[in-house]
Amino acid sequence: MHIVLVHGMGGSDYDWSSVAPLLRASGQRVSVADNMSQSLTDDVAAVQALVDAVDDDALLVGHSYGGAVITNAGTHDRVRGVVYVAAFAPAAGEAVRDIVERYEPAEVSHYMTRADDGAWIGVESEEARLALSWDVPEEAMVTRRQRRRASADAIFTHPTGEPAWASKPAWYLVATLDKHLQPAAQRDMAARAGATVEEIATSHSIPLAAPEQVAAFVSHAAASLSADG
Repeated sequence: MHIVLVHGMGGSDYDWSSVAPLLRASGQRVSVADNMSQSLTDDVAAVQALVDAVDDDALLVGHSYGGAVITNAGTHDRVRGVVYVAAFAPAAGEAVRDIVERYEPAEVSHYMTRADDGAWIGVESEEARLALSWDVPEEAMVTRRQRRRASADAIFTHPTGEPAWASKPAWYLVATLDKHLQPAAQRDMAARAGATVEEIATSHSIPLAAPEQVAAFVSHAAASLSADG
Protein backbone atom coordinates (compact mmCIF):
# COMPACT_ATOMS: atom_id res chain seq x y z
CA MET A 1 0.00 0.00 0.00
CA HIS A 2 1.36 3.42 -1.00
CA ILE A 3 0.17 6.44 1.01
CA VAL A 4 -0.33 9.79 -0.72
CA LEU A 5 -0.59 12.85 1.56
CA VAL A 6 -2.47 15.90 0.27
CA HIS A 7 -2.29 19.33 1.96
CA GLY A 8 -5.00 21.96 2.33
CA MET A 9 -5.61 25.40 0.85
CA GLY A 10 -2.54 27.54 0.40
CA GLY A 11 -0.36 24.89 1.98
CA SER A 12 2.55 22.86 0.68
CA ASP A 13 4.28 19.56 1.21
CA TYR A 14 5.70 21.06 4.41
CA ASP A 15 2.33 20.58 6.09
CA TRP A 16 3.08 16.85 6.24
CA SER A 17 6.73 17.27 7.28
CA SER A 18 6.10 15.82 10.75
CA VAL A 19 3.79 12.99 9.66
CA ALA A 20 5.60 11.62 6.60
CA PRO A 21 8.82 10.66 8.47
CA LEU A 22 6.80 8.80 11.11
CA LEU A 23 4.96 6.82 8.46
CA ARG A 24 8.19 5.99 6.64
CA ALA A 25 9.86 4.95 9.90
CA SER A 26 7.02 2.47 10.44
CA GLY A 27 7.68 0.92 7.03
CA GLN A 28 5.05 2.75 4.98
CA ARG A 29 5.76 3.98 1.47
CA VAL A 30 4.76 7.65 1.17
CA SER A 31 4.40 10.35 -1.47
CA VAL A 32 3.54 13.95 -0.58
CA ALA A 33 1.63 16.21 -2.95
CA ASP A 34 2.70 19.83 -3.40
CA ASN A 35 -0.35 21.32 -5.12
CA MET A 36 -0.76 24.96 -6.12
CA SER A 37 -4.36 25.41 -4.85
CA GLN A 38 -5.38 27.30 -7.98
CA SER A 39 -7.67 24.73 -9.58
CA LEU A 40 -9.41 21.72 -8.09
CA THR A 41 -9.13 19.98 -11.46
CA ASP A 42 -5.38 20.57 -11.62
CA ASP A 43 -4.84 19.47 -8.01
CA VAL A 44 -6.84 16.28 -8.62
CA ALA A 45 -4.80 15.55 -11.76
CA ALA A 46 -1.54 16.07 -9.83
CA VAL A 47 -2.58 13.58 -7.14
CA GLN A 48 -3.72 11.02 -9.69
CA ALA A 49 -0.33 11.42 -11.39
CA LEU A 50 1.33 10.50 -8.10
CA VAL A 51 -0.84 7.38 -7.96
CA ASP A 52 0.11 6.52 -11.53
CA ALA A 53 3.80 6.88 -10.65
CA VAL A 54 3.81 4.12 -8.01
CA ASP A 55 3.58 0.41 -8.65
CA ASP A 56 1.04 -0.39 -5.96
CA ASP A 57 -2.45 0.37 -4.69
CA ALA A 58 -2.83 3.70 -2.95
CA LEU A 59 -4.42 5.19 0.15
CA LEU A 60 -5.14 8.91 -0.16
CA VAL A 61 -4.98 11.18 2.88
CA GLY A 62 -6.31 14.73 2.73
CA HIS A 63 -6.20 17.62 5.19
CA SER A 64 -8.72 20.49 5.00
CA TYR A 65 -9.29 21.43 1.31
CA GLY A 66 -7.13 18.40 0.49
CA GLY A 67 -10.20 16.36 1.38
CA ALA A 68 -12.00 17.76 -1.68
CA VAL A 69 -8.97 16.79 -3.76
CA ILE A 70 -8.90 13.17 -2.56
CA THR A 71 -12.68 12.88 -2.83
CA ASN A 72 -12.27 13.43 -6.57
CA ALA A 73 -8.84 11.86 -7.11
CA GLY A 74 -9.88 8.78 -5.14
CA THR A 75 -12.00 7.47 -7.99
CA HIS A 76 -8.73 6.34 -9.60
CA ASP A 77 -8.85 2.55 -10.11
CA ARG A 78 -5.81 1.94 -7.91
CA VAL A 79 -6.99 3.98 -4.94
CA ARG A 80 -8.25 1.62 -2.25
CA GLY A 81 -9.48 4.10 0.37
CA VAL A 82 -9.55 7.71 1.54
CA VAL A 83 -8.60 9.26 4.88
CA TYR A 84 -9.91 12.68 5.91
CA VAL A 85 -7.97 14.70 8.50
CA ALA A 86 -10.24 17.60 9.54
CA ALA A 87 -11.07 17.73 5.85
CA PHE A 88 -13.85 18.48 3.40
CA ALA A 89 -15.63 15.41 2.05
CA PRO A 90 -18.06 16.84 -0.51
CA ALA A 91 -20.88 14.91 -2.16
CA ALA A 92 -21.53 14.73 -5.90
CA GLY A 93 -22.24 18.19 -7.30
CA GLU A 94 -21.22 19.87 -4.04
CA ALA A 95 -18.47 22.46 -3.68
CA VAL A 96 -16.40 23.31 -0.62
CA ARG A 97 -18.23 26.64 -0.32
CA ASP A 98 -21.59 24.85 -0.16
CA ILE A 99 -20.41 22.97 2.93
CA VAL A 100 -18.99 26.06 4.62
CA GLU A 101 -22.17 28.07 4.09
CA ARG A 102 -24.39 25.49 5.80
CA TYR A 103 -22.78 26.24 9.17
CA GLU A 104 -22.07 29.24 11.35
CA PRO A 105 -18.92 31.09 10.22
CA ALA A 106 -15.77 29.65 11.78
CA GLU A 107 -13.32 31.87 13.63
CA VAL A 108 -10.87 31.69 10.71
CA SER A 109 -13.17 34.05 8.77
CA HIS A 110 -11.81 36.90 10.92
CA TYR A 111 -8.30 36.20 9.66
CA MET A 112 -8.81 35.95 5.88
CA THR A 113 -8.35 38.59 3.20
CA ARG A 114 -8.93 38.69 -0.55
CA ALA A 115 -6.47 39.63 -3.28
CA ASP A 116 -7.54 41.78 -6.25
CA ASP A 117 -8.09 38.63 -8.31
CA GLY A 118 -10.32 37.07 -5.64
CA ALA A 119 -7.65 34.74 -4.24
CA TRP A 120 -7.93 33.92 -0.54
CA ILE A 121 -4.98 34.78 1.68
CA GLY A 122 -4.67 33.92 5.35
CA VAL A 123 -3.62 36.74 7.65
CA GLU A 124 -0.24 35.74 9.06
CA SER A 125 0.03 37.33 12.48
CA GLU A 126 0.78 36.27 16.02
CA GLU A 127 -2.84 36.97 16.91
CA ALA A 128 -4.01 34.61 14.16
CA ARG A 129 -1.54 31.92 15.19
CA LEU A 130 -2.65 31.99 18.80
CA ALA A 131 -6.34 31.99 17.86
CA LEU A 132 -6.24 29.32 15.17
CA SER A 133 -3.13 27.14 15.62
CA TRP A 134 -2.14 27.63 19.24
CA ASP A 135 -1.04 23.99 19.63
CA VAL A 136 1.42 23.97 16.72
CA PRO A 137 5.09 24.59 17.59
CA GLU A 138 5.93 28.21 16.81
CA GLU A 139 8.91 27.28 14.64
CA ALA A 140 6.69 25.04 12.51
CA MET A 141 4.22 27.86 11.96
CA VAL A 142 7.03 30.22 10.96
CA THR A 143 8.21 27.79 8.29
CA ARG A 144 4.66 27.11 7.14
CA ARG A 145 4.08 30.86 6.82
CA GLN A 146 7.16 31.15 4.60
CA ARG A 147 5.86 28.38 2.33
CA ARG A 148 2.23 29.54 2.23
CA ARG A 149 0.45 30.30 -1.07
CA ALA A 150 -2.65 32.31 -1.93
CA SER A 151 -5.56 30.04 -2.88
CA ALA A 152 -7.77 30.75 -5.88
CA ASP A 153 -11.47 31.16 -5.14
CA ALA A 154 -12.16 28.55 -7.84
CA ILE A 155 -11.04 25.69 -5.61
CA PHE A 156 -13.95 26.43 -3.29
CA THR A 157 -16.62 26.79 -5.98
CA HIS A 158 -15.83 23.89 -8.32
CA PRO A 159 -18.41 21.09 -7.90
CA THR A 160 -17.29 17.61 -6.98
CA GLY A 161 -17.82 14.62 -9.24
CA GLU A 162 -18.80 11.18 -7.99
CA PRO A 163 -17.13 11.03 -4.56
CA ALA A 164 -14.61 8.30 -3.80
CA TRP A 165 -16.17 7.74 -0.37
CA ALA A 166 -19.38 6.54 -2.04
CA SER A 167 -17.68 3.39 -3.27
CA LYS A 168 -14.49 3.02 -1.21
CA PRO A 169 -13.68 2.73 2.51
CA ALA A 170 -13.26 6.05 4.30
CA TRP A 171 -11.76 7.17 7.61
CA TYR A 172 -12.23 10.55 9.31
CA LEU A 173 -10.15 12.19 12.05
CA VAL A 174 -12.22 14.97 13.64
CA ALA A 175 -10.47 17.95 15.25
CA THR A 176 -12.81 18.86 18.11
CA LEU A 177 -11.19 22.28 18.79
CA ASP A 178 -11.08 23.29 15.12
CA LYS A 179 -11.45 27.04 14.41
CA HIS A 180 -11.29 26.61 10.60
CA LEU A 181 -13.80 23.86 9.81
CA GLN A 182 -16.66 23.48 12.26
CA PRO A 183 -16.44 20.16 14.16
CA ALA A 184 -20.19 19.72 13.53
CA ALA A 185 -19.52 19.87 9.79
CA GLN A 186 -16.71 17.33 10.15
CA ARG A 187 -18.96 14.91 12.01
CA ASP A 188 -21.76 15.35 9.49
CA MET A 189 -19.47 14.68 6.54
CA ALA A 190 -17.93 11.67 8.26
CA ALA A 191 -21.37 10.20 8.92
CA ARG A 192 -22.49 10.82 5.35
CA ALA A 193 -19.38 9.08 4.04
CA GLY A 194 -19.87 6.09 6.34
CA ALA A 195 -16.37 6.74 7.63
CA THR A 196 -14.56 5.12 10.52
CA VAL A 197 -14.22 8.04 12.92
CA GLU A 198 -11.84 9.09 15.66
CA GLU A 199 -11.79 12.44 17.44
CA ILE A 200 -8.85 14.40 18.77
CA ALA A 201 -8.79 17.63 20.79
CA THR A 202 -6.59 19.74 18.56
CA SER A 203 -6.74 22.78 16.32
CA HIS A 204 -7.34 22.45 12.58
CA SER A 205 -3.60 21.99 11.99
CA ILE A 206 -3.61 18.37 13.14
CA PRO A 207 -0.68 17.18 10.98
CA LEU A 208 1.62 19.69 12.71
CA ALA A 209 -0.07 19.70 16.11
CA ALA A 210 -0.42 15.93 16.63
CA PRO A 211 1.68 14.10 14.03
CA GLU A 212 1.99 10.90 16.07
CA GLN A 213 -1.78 10.50 16.30
CA VAL A 214 -2.24 11.28 12.61
CA ALA A 215 0.43 8.75 11.61
CA ALA A 216 -1.18 6.10 13.81
CA PHE A 217 -4.63 6.79 12.35
CA VAL A 218 -3.35 6.58 8.77
CA SER A 219 -1.35 3.44 9.53
CA HIS A 220 -4.46 1.81 10.98
CA ALA A 221 -6.39 2.60 7.79
CA ALA A 222 -3.59 1.18 5.64
CA ALA A 223 -3.44 -1.97 7.76
CA SER A 224 -7.19 -2.42 7.48
CA LEU A 225 -7.02 -2.28 3.70
CA SER A 226 -4.06 -4.66 3.58
CA ALA A 227 -5.90 -7.13 5.80
CA ASP A 228 -8.89 -7.00 3.46
CA GLY A 229 -6.63 -8.03 0.61
